[in-house]
Amino acid sequence: MSGVDGYGCQLQRSDMGSPATFTTIAAVTNIGGPEIERETYESTAHDTPDAYREYIAGLKDGGEVSIELRYNPNEHDSLLEDLDDTEARDYQLVWPQITGAMWSFKAWLTGFSPEGPHDDLLSAEVTFKVTGKPVIS
Repeated sequence: MSGVDGYGCQLQRSDMGSPATFTTIAAVTNIGGPEIERETYESTAHDTPDAYREYIAGLKDGGEVSIELRYNPNEHDSLLEDLDDTEARDYQLVWPQITGAMWSFKAWLTGFSPEGPHDDLLSAEVTFKVTGKPVIS
């Protein structure tokens, strides 16, 4: 068997309590990221062998997580409160079909863009900036 069905992915938001309670963000239609990256620094010199550029590894970046959702102000406007957070919030990205498969990370809400077309459902794109290293389990 090749591949895993993506249906059922969940992005869960912590209440930041102790112990934390995670709540699934409702009506998510697409999840992107985290877009984990690593910088590189060119280290080429005039005496580099064979005239190929050389690089060294730099800092890593947890990237961003973006979600698209069927926007309902009664369910989703509470996310906007995260813009006022003074510390990064805990989130969990739960992968379906694989028991226990999850990515946990701290993030800041950095974007919330609702859309109300005249011929479709309300929708919104929400962006989170990951801070630190995501924990993959």
